[in-house]
Order: sequence, then structure tokens, then C-alpha cells
Amino acid sequence: MLELSIIIPVLDEERFLAENKEELVSLLNEGHEILVVDGGSQDNSVNIARALGCRVFCTRASRGHQLGCGANHSKNDVLLFLHADTHLPSHAAQVIAQALARPEQLWGRFDVQFSNPHPVFRVIAWFMNRRSCLTGTVTGDHALFVKRKLYFSCGGYMDVPLMEDVELCRRLKKHASPVCLSEKVVTSSRRWEQNGILKTVIMMWWLRLMFFLGQSPEKLTRLYR
Repeated sequence: MLELSIIIPVLDEERFLAENKEELVSLLNEGHEILVVDGGSQDNSVNIARALGCRVFCTRASRGHQLGCGANHSKNDVLLFLHADTHLPSHAAQVIAQALARPEQLWGRFDVQFSNPHPVFRVIAWFMNRRSCLTGTVTGDHALFVKRKLYFSCGGYMDVPLMEDVELCRRLKKHASPVCLSEKVVTSSRRWEQNGILKTVIMMWWLRLMFFLGQSPEKLTRLYR
């Protein structure tokens, strides 16, 4: 059976780690390793992760740096990058193994579904999934997975606070297109609910446009905040 290295960057995510407790323990019992990389949480995130049996690393708050740190300490041949507020399907390892069975299939992602069942969120998720398949760009909500050899040969995640996933996909796509799985991960809709749907959509597209026009992730982070 395929054994995954599941890398989870966190910053004050005790609520979602507690909610995901059974899922994380089940993954550990299947033989997967879970690496939780904390960016300076002020809550109980680190203690919860350690109590569950995860490998925990503490570093500074920067998602690109945290993801890279986890990958550098990983052991298995397939890396899976997972947000703390995202739930994997129960058969995630099996479908990833099938997706990467052929030598030319090197990386991929899941379809996304929001925790809020409102029709608006179903429409947003549909567009996100279509965009990802058409462009080959995988954002963190989609739970990107990649063969270890390709990840490190591409240089891995850059130490940037924003657009780390878009930047990595640029390099991965030079080697292979992503496998787009129809199986869904369920991710929290909290950001959309807190900031407003229209505002969030506009902000995300504006940030991505500015990045493709050459704006640095560091400057985009300052503008975003």
C-alpha cells in the first residue's frame, strides 16, 4: 500500500486539528506520516498535533517556508500537502496510488467542495475545479500530491508568504500535467463567509493577476493584509 507524507502547515488551527482528530489518527494507523509545521501558534495547535502522534516542527509563519520545511523532513515517496481545515476522502491513499500508477503521471490534485452546502458555494467550487483542470494550476485547497523525486528536482516550495502553490505549479507543469481527480476534499468556507463572497473572489483574482504581471509575493502579502 502507498504510504504518504502528509504535510500540514498551521497557525492557530486548534479548532480544525481537533475536528480532524479521527481522520488524522486513521491516516497514522494506516502507516502514513503526518508532519505538522507550526508557524508560531498562540493556541493549542502544537500540543494537539503532538498528542495525536504527528511529527511537529516549529518555524516562522510563512506558508511556503512551512510547506518546504515539512517536505524536507518527510520520508515517503509521495508528498501530500493539506490545509488544516480540509478533509480528505476516506480512500485518499488508494485513489492517489491509482492516479500515480503510470510513470508519466507525476502529480495531481483533488476536486474541492466547500463545507457550506449553499448553492453559491457549489458554483464557486465548480469554477475552481474547472479552472484548475484547464490551467494546470493547483491551489492549496485542492490538496496537491506529488512524487518525491519530481518535487525535489523542481526545487520544491519557494520561501514566499503568498502564491507559493501557483509558483510551484509553474515548475511542475514543465514536466507533466496534473492528474485531476474527481474525488473531493471538503474545505472550510470560513474565509468566504468572513470576508464576503464577492470581495474574496475579486481579491483572489486580483492577487493572481498581479503575480503573473511580476509583482512579488512579499508585496502582494502586504497589500492583502
